[in-house]
Amino acid sequence: MTALVVMCLPVMVACGNGSTSAQAVATLPPVLDVADVTAEGRLEPVRSVTVSPATGGLVSEVLVKEGDLVHAGDLIARIQDSRAQSLEAAQTAAAQELTAAFEAVREAQKELDAYPMPRVFVGMTAEEAARTWLENLNTARTNFAPYADSSRKSYKWNRRLAGLPPRILMDTGAYEGMAKEYKKQVDLGWVYYRRACDWLDLESRLETAQARLAQAQKDSDSLQDASFSPDSAGVRGALADAELRAPLDGTVTSLDLKAGQYAAAGSPVATIGDLTGWVVKTTNLTEIDVVDIRSQHPVTVTLDAMPGKTFRGMVTAVAQKYSLRQGDIVYETTILLADIDPNMRWGLTAQVTFLK
Repeated sequence: MTALVVMCLPVMVACGNGSTSAQAVATLPPVLDVADVTAEGRLEPVRSVTVSPATGGLVSEVLVKEGDLVHAGDLIARIQDSRAQSLEAAQTAAAQELTAAFEAVREAQKELDAYPMPRVFVGMTAEEAARTWLENLNTARTNFAPYADSSRKSYKWNRRLAGLPPRILMDTGAYEGMAKEYKKQVDLGWVYYRRACDWLDLESRLETAQARLAQAQKDSDSLQDASFSPDSAGVRGALADAELRAPLDGTVTSLDLKAGQYAAAGSPVATIGDLTGWVVKTTNLTEIDVVDIRSQHPVTVTLDAMPGKTFRGMVTAVAQKYSLRQGDIVYETTILLADIDPNMRWGLTAQVTFLK
């Protein structure tokens, strides 16, 4: 049996007077500049921290040296100062403060619960009650002002101060009656305004006690943090200021501490870096190129100190704020490296190519 093969070819049909019909023409994309964007940067540990003493004093003991691996919470050095306290002493003081803060909240709540609430305050907050009765008091004082001078009671007629037209007369009895009524409203306004202020004061005391308790709980939790997480490192450094401890796992990359020397409060004395991962931070990516860079943008990285080796990476952050470098506007980008080499060192010069 002979196979019949039919080939279908596209046919263009012309219609009318030999003119060519309108054709659906595929639009070609514009030719893009396929050149990759490049920038220079510096190699840094994926995480790093500078350690500083919270209080100044003599260094009594240094327990690590440069190049040592440390874990979060490891003791780096001890500082001698009459105001400084160890971690154990800080934990004890925090526990005492927590107990006192609990008691302060209990007392403040007890006083607020015992407050005799006036019926006129029902349905209001303390702030609403104070604002309402201050307005009532001011209105009553304004109404009473024309009658405040007792010498005017001797007048048989009083028109101007009572706000009455000249033709309307007011006898002394009516005048005195209105004066008493307005004075009563002023006195009542003062009573309830002061009661509202007392209520506000009791609520303020409770809020202050609750804020104190929240801070005491936070301090206690941070000092009791068995994992020595970076989130609690600041509190430990401020309260247990007789000791310098590592806030994260890493390598001691610099150490400026010696026993017997004075360490000033806030001065950087040690740097710890997590050398298990590396990032590159660019230094000269210009405003023209940064607009094409996004998070998760793929890159390749070469290091001047390791010719012939190429490392893969990905953009994790692009700075929103610019900086000036030799007159140029530049934006820092952070690149997480997927490839790691044991010879990598902090500060190595890197050449970054942003792939398109």
